[in-house]
Amino acid sequence: MRASIPFPDISPEIFSFSIGGYDFALRWYALAYIVGIVAGWQIIAWLMRRPKLWPQSTPPMTPMLLENFMTWIIIAVILGGRLGYVFFYAFDAFAADPLSIIRVWEGGMSFHGGFAGVIAATLLYCRLNKLPLGSVADSLAIVAPIGLFLGRIANFINGELWGRVTDVPWAVVFPGEAAQNCLIMVAECARHPSQLYEAGLEGLVLGTLIAWLALRRGMLRRRWTLTGMFFLGYGLSRYIVEFFRQPDAQFVNLGNPLGYAYQYGDWGFTMGQLLSAPMILIGLAVILWPRRKP
Repeated sequence: MRASIPFPDISPEIFSFSIGGYDFALRWYALAYIVGIVAGWQIIAWLMRRPKLWPQSTPPMTPMLLENFMTWIIIAVILGGRLGYVFFYAFDAFAADPLSIIRVWEGGMSFHGGFAGVIAATLLYCRLNKLPLGSVADSLAIVAPIGLFLGRIANFINGELWGRVTDVPWAVVFPGEAAQNCLIMVAECARHPSQLYEAGLEGLVLGTLIAWLALRRGMLRRRWTLTGMFFLGYGLSRYIVEFFRQPDAQFVNLGNPLGYAYQYGDWGFTMGQLLSAPMILIGLAVILWPRRKP
């Protein structure tokens, strides 16, 4: 009998109630977004109150500019994350039912889409307010791993985005018919808890490294370094975890059991790897470009 860990009995809903025939609920995933954004806001505000951390001892934003900026970021994360999921993972389904795009409570958010939304919002906001783009981007790089960590923990609690079938001792038996569809004859389908792998790599490891560089090595004074580290660190982390994570259902079938979104001969890449590879290259370029010789 293979060793495995039963899925913890944690409800995806923290609490729920009804008013006037309408049901309302606070879910762990929503709480992850809320806590991640508020915590990120407070940490960036704390950094802005410490001029010595920044180039020329000048923080890039005032408290008012930061407050307005966070409103832009919230909208960008939600809009970009939803549209990214639509275009990268489920375009045909949404094309058949366009109104389902606005039903975000049914699930379906893409990190890469949300990330693209944040980039666009940051570029526009800095341009309109004449802010140093590199320093603003570095401040976001410090706090982004917090949201990634909380979001992946929420994914685990929701029993979604689980990993591939495995017989490692820490494999988890996730609930639901889809999670138990192993394509092999076993009594229980145990999978990699890939959400926790991502929480550890993208959240704890990357967040600790960037915080150490910022606070102990003075890297906020070298614009773009932390931004490049985030691009590189997230891209590598996600690329690696994709080997253990179950690909999205639309890429998995009997002829493509590994879920390759692109395949050439015996080699293939999942959609997550295709989207993460450019981040690795961009991260390297952002780190190395300012250090080039004149």
